[in-house]
Formats: sequence, structure tokens, C-alpha cells
Amino acid sequence: QVQLVESGGGQVQTGDSLRLSCSAPGRTWSNYAVGWFREGPGKERERVVATSRSGGITTYSDSVKGRFTISRDDPKNTVYLEMNSLLPEDTAVYYCVAAGVISALETNGSWGQGTQVTVSS
Repeated sequence: QVQLVESGGGQVQTGDSLRLSCSAPGRTWSNYAVGWFREGPGKERERVVATSRSGGITTYSDSVKGRFTISRDDPKNTVYLEMNSLLPEDTAVYYCVAAGVISALETNGSWGQGTQVTVSS
């Protein structure tokens, strides 16, 4: 298990931007595939983005493609989710997840505590 610490959520308005951060104290992010998942009110869990250990494979859900960007700062052991042009439907609890491979993220990954993002119209 990997301890993950998330931050950066908040309440914003439609069209605003937020950046979520996920740190893994004592770990090297390049050893892990990373994903961001979200759970919105009354909605099923959605994988927003996932990236491989090398960063060579990154996939976004259609709902966020072109608006959200994942990045990794290895010296800081931090992964970021930059969220632009936010919409009310982006309202959710966002979770950072780490695993050995992308396919293991949801079922066998280590999950952060979640951070709330609320977008008002």
C-alpha cells in the first residue's frame, strides 16, 4: 500500500480552474501508474485520467478530454491534475490512485482520502 495525500479541492464557479495535488511521501512516482477517479452525487465512479509509470501512456475520459491535464513532478514526488473550464457536472470527490499498472488502479490500487470539488453555475 502506498500512502497518498491529496489537496487542492474547493468550491469554484463554472469556467474556473483548479489544480489538485497528490503526494506520496517516501515513494518514487515513476514506479507507479497513477490515476484520478471521481465520484459525483448520484453518479457511478469514473476514471478521469490514468497514466503509466513511464508516462508514455495517458488516457482521459471523454468527459474531461481537452480540459483536464495530468502531470508529474518526480523530484517533488507529486502528481497534479490541472482542471480547466470546470462545469457543474465536474462536481465530485476526486481520488488519486496508484498501482503498478493502469489496469490494476481501480481494483488493486492505493487510494488517497479524496478531495471535494464543487462547481457552481
